[in-house]
Amino acid sequence: MNTSIQGVPLWLLLLLAVVLLTQGTLIFTDARRRQINPWFWGIWGLFQVPMPTIFYILFVKWKQAREAKEEHTNDDPRID
Repeated sequence: MNTSIQGVPLWLLLLLAVVLLTQGTLIFTDARRRQINPWFWGIWGLFQVPMPTIFYILFVKWKQAREAKEEHTNDDPRID
């Protein structure tokens, strides 16, 4: 039984679809919670793997964590 499309097995296509849907959904929900362009991140996450996740971590999560750390440092009462 030939269950492939131009040499790509059907199971691999289904796995790729599941990974893309999961990635897009997770990025969308996190971006919506942070109110940072959720539709952009979610749609981009549906088209390719793993670059949207890597860029999201670098440009959104890492940046917000760094800014939160700086705010926490600036709020320290020991620093005048």
